[in-house]
Amino acid sequence: MKQLLFIAIIFTFISGSYIYIPSIAKAETISKEETTTVATRKFAVDKKENVKASDESADITNNEKKLLARLVHAEAKGEPFAGKVAVADVVLNRLDDKQFPDTVESVIYEKNAFQPVQNGSIDKAPDKESMEAVEEALNNGKENKELLYFYNPDTATSDWIFTRQVIKHIGNHAFSI
Repeated sequence: MKQLLFIAIIFTFISGSYIYIPSIAKAETISKEETTTVATRKFAVDKKENVKASDESADITNNEKKLLARLVHAEAKGEPFAGKVAVADVVLNRLDDKQFPDTVESVIYEKNAFQPVQNGSIDKAPDKESMEAVEEALNNGKENKELLYFYNPDTATSDWIFTRQVIKHIGNHAFSI
């Protein structure tokens, strides 16, 4: 079995394709009428990186989606749809960055991270467009992968935020790294 797995991994490196490796599988004899389901995980192999699971995308709960949509609504109300998606992307990008917490809730409620948490506007229900922006951010593979911060240059009061390298402007927000 180890030799077969080794050969499959080598072949994958050479061909750049995918392989399926069972997470947990027990061999047993079954009759012809029975069916057995074996749990598998899909692994993507990048020739430049180690083997890693391809299901590492941001899987968040419905409650986390609603919380993120409330933040998007509070932070980007009146902004274009692309700006709302970018606000959601900032939170999702922070989940993958070691300098930030690793859950949606802890990123959003991190001390002094987002004004709506401080002023209570995060508690207002999100609109349909904010919910759609969150879904777009989750489904588009984080189009704005590098963005970690955003602010309104006309209203920001922190000198520190102005030291961040601005990558793009969408509506009234500057998005930075």
